[in-house]
Amino acid sequence: MRRRLVISYLLLMVLVLIALETPLAATLAASETERVRADRLADATRFASLAGPTLRGGGPDPIESELRSYDELYAIGAAVVDRDRGTLIASPRWQPAATASVLDIALSGQQTSAPGSVWPWTTAPVVVAVPVSDGGEVLGAVVIVTPADPIRRAVALWWLLLALAGLLAVLACVLTAFGLAGWVLRPVTELDAVTHVIAEGDRSARVQHRLGPPELRRLAAGFNHMADVVSDVMDRQRAFVAHASHQLRNPLTALRLRVEELGPSLTDEDGRSEHRLALEETDRLALVLDALLTLARAEREENERVTVDAAAVAASRVAAWAPLARHRSVTLRLATSDAPAYARTVPTAVDQALDALIDNAVKFSGPGGAVTVTVAHRDDGVVLEVRDSGPGMTESQLGQATERFWRAPDAQNVDGAGLGLTIVAVLVDASDGRLTMRAGESRGLVAGLWFPAPPPAPEVDRVAVDTEPAGPARPVPAG
Repeated sequence: MRRRLVISYLLLMVLVLIALETPLAATLAASETERVRADRLADATRFASLAGPTLRGGGPDPIESELRSYDELYAIGAAVVDRDRGTLIASPRWQPAATASVLDIALSGQQTSAPGSVWPWTTAPVVVAVPVSDGGEVLGAVVIVTPADPIRRAVALWWLLLALAGLLAVLACVLTAFGLAGWVLRPVTELDAVTHVIAEGDRSARVQHRLGPPELRRLAAGFNHMADVVSDVMDRQRAFVAHASHQLRNPLTALRLRVEELGPSLTDEDGRSEHRLALEETDRLALVLDALLTLARAEREENERVTVDAAAVAASRVAAWAPLARHRSVTLRLATSDAPAYARTVPTAVDQALDALIDNAVKFSGPGGAVTVTVAHRDDGVVLEVRDSGPGMTESQLGQATERFWRAPDAQNVDGAGLGLTIVAVLVDASDGRLTMRAGESRGLVAGLWFPAPPPAPEVDRVAVDTEPAGPARPVPAG
């Protein structure tokens, strides 16, 4: 945008210079020609006063010596012509071919000259002619032919000075335009930069509102106010979700204890069945609250990045989920090399994402199924894939899988809160990574996580990961 503003200013300046310098250049050419013409007319008038005796039949003196001296002194040809256009007296540099047009006017009794103006590309000489009269009768004329080269050089010099002045004006305009454009666009440039910073997660970034013209200052102040309001609303929303999820756990726990205490007092089969369903619903509600709390924490992560060994994290999570997989008769495998696979993520992103994906894979693979976790280096980062042998999802279902509380129609009776993949998507996005899901080659689902590699710095904070089986911590509620 700065370049376009400068080009606009420069174009306007060039048009102004053309409008001003074009008539000025024409005026300078006409002025220089008129100066020379006035001098030659004065000389021709003086010669005409001396040419009378010659035209009346007297001797050539003194006009002949005057013309010769004039030619030697100024290198300008001159001649005395009678009324029949015959040359009576001429200097050595006389050029009769250039005088035909002016002689007719001079012999009619009028002073004349040609051309009107001398331009740098003009080659024709400047010709002036003054009639010689006696008692109202035109006896002849004095003609002076001036070479155009000196005039052309003078006009070209004036034009060169005009061009240099215009060039200096253009240079000054460019420098001024750059400064003015920078002053005008500095708030816009900073606004663009701050917008990207906020989009990357730093909601504390603000624009300086004391730069540039008043209109842009008001725009910057309005943007800062909008950012403050949006940030406050988001903080309030996340704080409410976290607070509500946390506060609801206490009465939910008390409710579950009271429902459990009712169990021994129930004697009929229907009562025990209702009691069991009530306990299952409290467990489901607890999973939903845990998921909301996890999601609020994940969305609150801003800018903080840590470097983790994704291979070690994957080994830890596979070991933690292995007992549950054996209990459900599902084969859980890890495919990775012994080399570390470092990734730059928000804290616990790899752990929680793998927990949600492995939980889904084990849950939907069913007895006799297989789940494979793969870790590899790809696209300047680290890729973790969780491949299962379950029923998979259709294309339309894959597009809805990360929506909050969404569950596939054939999975409504499966335990879960519908927030697991949403939490994974939030964590991956906060880590500048990618979440991909596609159908397996024969059946099942392949969920892939890509995280960027850490920058090649000599000192990087490493997150220590306990690779010993840690007993499955409470799983992230899956979708």
